[in-house]
Amino acid sequence: MSLREVAIAPFEGQKPGTSGLRKKVTVFQQPGYLEAFVQAVFDTAPELQGGTLVLGGDGRFFNREAIATILRLAAANGIDRVLVGQRGILSTPAASAVIRRHRARGGLVLSASHNPGGPDGDFGIKYNIANGGPAPEAVTEAIFKRTQTIGRYRILDAMDVKGVTMPSSVSERMLDQWIDQVGEYRLGGMTVQVIDPVEDYAAVVGALFDFDAIRRLIARPGFRFRFDAMHAVTGPYARRLLVDMLGAPATSVINAEPKEDFGGGHPDPNPAHAPELYQAVVVDGTLDFAAASDGDGDRNMILGKGIAVSPSDSLAVLAANATLVPGYARGISGVARSMPTSRASDAVAAALKVESFETPTGWKFFGTLLDAGRITLCGEESYGTSSDHVREKDGLWAVLFWLNLLAAKPGETVLSILQAHWRRFGRHYYSRHDYEAVDAKQAAAALDRLRAALPGLPGEKIGALAITAADDFAYRDPVDGSESRGQGLRVICGEQARVIARLSGTGTEGATVRLYFELFESDPARQNDDVQSRLQPLIDFAEVRTGLREITGRTAPDVIT
Repeated sequence: MSLREVAIAPFEGQKPGTSGLRKKVTVFQQPGYLEAFVQAVFDTAPELQGGTLVLGGDGRFFNREAIATILRLAAANGIDRVLVGQRGILSTPAASAVIRRHRARGGLVLSASHNPGGPDGDFGIKYNIANGGPAPEAVTEAIFKRTQTIGRYRILDAMDVKGVTMPSSVSERMLDQWIDQVGEYRLGGMTVQVIDPVEDYAAVVGALFDFDAIRRLIARPGFRFRFDAMHAVTGPYARRLLVDMLGAPATSVINAEPKEDFGGGHPDPNPAHAPELYQAVVVDGTLDFAAASDGDGDRNMILGKGIAVSPSDSLAVLAANATLVPGYARGISGVARSMPTSRASDAVAAALKVESFETPTGWKFFGTLLDAGRITLCGEESYGTSSDHVREKDGLWAVLFWLNLLAAKPGETVLSILQAHWRRFGRHYYSRHDYEAVDAKQAAAALDRLRAALPGLPGEKIGALAITAADDFAYRDPVDGSESRGQGLRVICGEQARVIARLSGTGTEGATVRLYFELFESDPARQNDDVQSRLQPLIDFAEVRTGLREITGRTAPDVIT
């Protein structure tokens, strides 16, 4: 057994985005590509040496091979212990829970979240710090700078496991088998502990909710619900929690077996990518409640008879009703949302007299607020919601929260809960339009056109709405003072409406242009209109001011949520 240093040249483009480094699988399969990035993490995070690292992913194609390689790198870089999920599986919120419960010094999460998988799909890797959350910008920037100068990586060249020494090419295949069994073994001077991927997570969320009440709800005659795991990582978690612990019928959890290509589907939990589920509950009403989660388990879609819950509304409803759930019975300290998320949660925070925050997109921006105790709940419009129990968004947590609310409000439905919320706080009509895989230059040209117009927009009107402000959003963290600029273009019509345009940082091909539209309605008589119709003046304004359709030749968004 020996350590080997391998000389490499830096790879271009290894800059982590809002959720780590995401590229096509074929990019990660380049010799030395994964090794270079992981070595850059180890070089810039010396606190990992002599400590515990958490490792796992969403089970997509290349997950197992990457884990075998990372274990050999970790052993060569002074990591004392690695906790790896059985079969290489750890949902993103579960990885956060494991880091926090075991006081690990960090973790590597292998996922491209809601992006497609398979040999021609996407792969990703993200470094989480000791609080369980995504590395802040200062850390990811240091990692990126190291990738630009790196000249070598250190790796275990051969290993002695269970008394048998093998060349690395063979041992990687054997490692691929050993991670299927819970247990412990030595790899060089490092301990590798294969853990049950669900156990720690189930203990954390189990302490928050009234499981007895949820069991009674599920057992109630006539109550019908379904959870779609989309052949992604939450299948084993949903089976353990919903079926084994809460007594739901096994048939209520569908597409529960994680697959390397997500069964050929798109693991993004929204009506566009889960049309059968949407049809069954929202249109046909054959189910009372339904939900879905994404590739790595951090997103959620909540559906009820006649309604698909806007993620912005979901955050606001959970904040307004938090005291009905045991884990939040004492109330919340505050709530935070990403800038493109609707201002529905702001209205709740004002009524509850707690702090509210508007941050850039990216879960890492919630970390300092959570660690400082300034907020309890947080969320993003991209189907992400969570609380201070972990430092990631958490899909199954949101599903359990909604089930707990339904259990605590006998006779209520998802729709009636929303309608009552709107009557009290007003409704924030909201939608996001995605133009995907746009040529990067065309995407930049569209946003530059709007950016150039910003100074002259205040005073103009969008229909009957007067524009009161227009800017490129900048954020100063109220805890650590760090600043982030250029986070999205905002056109604001007082408290009544907003139009937002930004580039997404989660894609791997071209650029994704996202347009967001929000309109506030206080009149209960006008709170049940068609969303897109109510937003149409804002939509027309954005398309004209960006010139997006003219520049790209597109006639419509690829996805509307």
